[in-house]
Amino acid sequence: MNSFKLVNNDRMVLLKKVKSNSTQLIITSPPYNIGKSYEKKKSLDLYLSDQEQTLRECFRILNKKGSLCWQVGSYFENSELYPLDIYIYEICKKIGFRLKNRIIWHFEHGLHSTKKFSGRYETILWFTKSEDYYFNFDQIRVPQKYPGKVGYTGKNKGKYTGNKKGKNPSDVWIFPNVKSNHREKTIHPCQFPIELAERLVLSMSKKNDLVIDPYAGVGTTLIAALKNGRKAAGSEILKKYINITKKRINLLRKNKLPYRKINTPIQMVSGNSKLYRRD
Repeated sequence: MNSFKLVNNDRMVLLKKVKSNSTQLIITSPPYNIGKSYEKKKSLDLYLSDQEQTLRECFRILNKKGSLCWQVGSYFENSELYPLDIYIYEICKKIGFRLKNRIIWHFEHGLHSTKKFSGRYETILWFTKSEDYYFNFDQIRVPQKYPGKVGYTGKNKGKYTGNKKGKNPSDVWIFPNVKSNHREKTIHPCQFPIELAERLVLSMSKKNDLVIDPYAGVGTTLIAALKNGRKAAGSEILKKYINITKKRINLLRKNKLPYRKINTPIQMVSGNSKLYRRD
């Protein structure tokens, strides 16, 4: 729990202090350039130039087996939508990143639109630095659609047709966004849930690996990393968010941090239909 570093400054101050090839995982959700309280809106070209500067440093500090998870939404100008993941993909491809998944985070609830369909998802671009990357989804398996189902004919008759430990969660994730009465809600207007960051931490890093968030906000990535035995570092320009992050980590230490607990697989026992528990 003490293996973390917080920098109350611009993300480049942190990234330039990190050694090359030293980081296993970077998870972040940068500002979308839409005029939130923690950002200054600028031209799209200037915004993308700043993002490229950040992404080049991210590429430098990642090790060969490392991953980058860039969670973004959309930018609006003159009532026109610009999907930021498309622009970020082009930048990352130019730098040398390899795209493994375009993960859809579907959160089902949000603001209602009247002149277009209401937005209910954002994307996580998962990039690796090489083809020799680390990935293991055993700790993040989700319940099979039909747990305990067995084959009725052929050589698999009477045998389980799915993995007893659960299935790959796929590239569409349904987690509620952190709004209104969500247990994790702080004053941050665009906070993402711990369980989203945890799924990335558990599948793309090992214990004691370094996980970094250059746009740390209220520390969700750092909490997901520390909660699961990783080292963590992050930067944030607003002091009030730094203070909230420290308070949340202190609550985590005491096992008092409010967070939404998720379904986890348990060992299947023959004849036991209760295959999953709520921790």
